[in-house]
Order: sequence, then structure tokens, then C-alpha cells
Amino acid sequence: MDPRPQAAPARIRSDVAHNARVWNYWLGGEDNYPVDRAVGDQVTGMYPSIGEVARADRAFLGRVVRHLAGDAGVDQFLDIGTGLPTGNNTHEIAQHTAPHARIVYVDNDPIVLAHARTLLTSSLEGATEYIDADARRPEQILRAAEPTLDLDRPVAVMMLGILNFVLDTDEARAVVRTLMAAVPSGSHLVLTHPTLELGGEGNEAAMRFWNENATPPITACGREEFASFLDGLEILEPGIVSCSRWRTNPREPEVAQFGVVARKP
Repeated sequence: MDPRPQAAPARIRSDVAHNARVWNYWLGGEDNYPVDRAVGDQVTGMYPSIGEVARADRAFLGRVVRHLAGDAGVDQFLDIGTGLPTGNNTHEIAQHTAPHARIVYVDNDPIVLAHARTLLTSSLEGATEYIDADARRPEQILRAAEPTLDLDRPVAVMMLGILNFVLDTDEARAVVRTLMAAVPSGSHLVLTHPTLELGGEGNEAAMRFWNENATPPITACGREEFASFLDGLEILEPGIVSCSRWRTNPREPEVAQFGVVARKP
């Protein structure tokens, strides 16, 4: 993600692999270029489980949003780093359970924003909005979200596979603190993050290859570092787990991606 807030629309680069488009390719989408497919195939060759990681992360999103919109009664969602639209997007899942739900998507990739504005439509009772902003600018995000979200009522702050692009851990913690300080008790934080602790042969080599050949660069974290993003929050069961095992079959194969949901007391 480009750290410059509200910059002029960037030219869409088709000569450099980009995370949103490669992720789309791994999920079976068509919104990608030859360079994205080439890098995606090379990463898959080194780390064959990467497609499973992408699908598990997407399935985790679905389970979490259904729980929050249903059992937890949350009807406001701030989805930061939404990526390219696929099936079962946050607003579709939330508004299926709570038609009045309000969702704000945040990204600053021009191709993501172009597709989002075309494909993501709200229910009549609810609202869906899109913000062109960088994940590392939480104050800007909050200001832009206020016309759609009531920040005096609980909000689900969702950052799936996003903090791994904030390479400085202290900066990542500060982003989370700022966002969660702005929302009231009963709000939730939803995170996923790649890790080397859950194994996967070739994972580390694949990440090095990515950082040399694609954008933006990515970093992994350990369980202790991941837990530090949750300071002051109540972690929901089953805690910090492979995202593939969050409230699903505990024998589901692990993937190298932590997932967690935490509540602001």
C-alpha cells in the first residue's frame, strides 16, 4: 500500500506483481495480469500450500462476519485492506444476517478501488462505502469512515492480512491502538497474519522471493508478536490459532496464517 494519503490516482502497473492481484489469482479470480500469475506460480512452486492459505483466510472471514453480525449483534464493519472483490464479501455476509448493516471498505490500490465501486453494492436498508486510504494512516481512515459509521456504537475493525505489510512492529501496534481507541466497548478486532511458526515447507523461501519480485513487501510474525496487537482486548475462543481452525473442525489442517477475534471490554 502506498503511504501517501489521498494522492492522485496512481497508474495501474501491469509490469510488477501486486499482492491484491496475485491473491486474486490464488483464489481462482480473473482480475490479474501475466506478471501476477507468473509470480504466483513461482511462489506456489516453492510453497505449494499458499493456495490453501488464501482460501482458509477467505473462509475465516466468512465465519467471523457471520458470528459478529449474528451472535455478537455487530452491524458496523470497517474492513481495512479489502483486496479485490470475490464471492462472499464482508457486506454480503453481514447484510444477509443483518440487512441494515453498514460497511466501510478501505484500500488505496487503484485497481481494487475501481473494482469495488463497480461490484460492491449495498442492501437497501444498509450502506456500503469505499475509502481511498492507507492502512498506516488510521486517523485519516477514521475521519473518512465517520459519515457512514457511528463510532459511538460497536464496530468490527477487520485487518485480514494487512499488518504484515506494516514492516515495523511498533508502527503496526500503533495503528491498531489508534483504531481501537476510537471505537467503544463491544467493538471487535479481527486479524490474520502470516507466520513461520505453523510450518509449511518452503514458506520462508517463498516470502524472500516475494519481497525480491513483487510488491508490497511482506513480513511474518510469531505468536508472541501477534498477541501484542491485542493488548487490552478480550480474545474470543479458540484464541490465536491457524485461521483454518477458528471455530471450525479442530482437525482441519493448519495453514501458516494466524487468525484471531478479540473484543474491546
